[in-house]
Amino acid sequence: MSRNMPRPEPETGVSVREPRTPCTGRRPPAPYIPAGMEKVCLAPPAAAPAHAPKGRPRCFDPEVALAAALRVFWRNGYEAASMAELTAEMGITKPSLYAAFGNKEALFHKALDLYEREKLAYMTPALEAATARGVAERLLHGALKVQMSSCDPKGCLGVISANACGAEAAGIKAEVVARRASSEAALIRRFEQAEAEGELPEGMTPAALARYLFAILQGLSIQAGSGATCTELGQLVETSMACWPTK
Repeated sequence: MSRNMPRPEPETGVSVREPRTPCTGRRPPAPYIPAGMEKVCLAPPAAAPAHAPKGRPRCFDPEVALAAALRVFWRNGYEAASMAELTAEMGITKPSLYAAFGNKEALFHKALDLYEREKLAYMTPALEAATARGVAERLLHGALKVQMSSCDPKGCLGVISANACGAEAAGIKAEVVARRASSEAALIRRFEQAEAEGELPEGMTPAALARYLFAILQGLSIQAGSGATCTELGQLVETSMACWPTK
């Protein structure tokens, strides 16, 4: 008989196990991991430091969740993006959203940062073009490439959110407008350089040229959001460059 099997006592019939050695005690139960989460939830280390926070590990990738939130805001605008749709698209619960990103407004700010960092990455190198015409061409083709993507929503996140924000979301609208103004100021500075180099026609100001280009960019995103085809958007870019006032 194995030494770990219970040995019956003839007089009482009570089963008795040999006691474990005092230095080991009972073995702790294995940590529970829900089915399907084995590759996402990592078991805590065997000997966590005394100051480590208690609680279950975060079972999602914050970057993936933020990209999902961006799609919801981009598709719906800020106000129309419900918490139910956000959490469903992000694949997390509402408490997890609050713990990782803060409230809905804080989540939108992070999504807007991601949008500018990834989707508008073409803007900085566009301003480095040798001429004002080159700047316009890079900006228009960069915006066209974003709208031609089959993976992302159409339109511009800033335009959608600013136009759809009511009084209760005034802070969001103000933030979007401020960021747009910052981009426009950078473009004006670049066109001031073009003016100093004699590129602008007589009577045209850098501010007016910058607003003209922004109007084309916004029109491109609005038409994309309204269902314009890639061919139609490409024709808009080509026509805009044919009418561009600088050499």
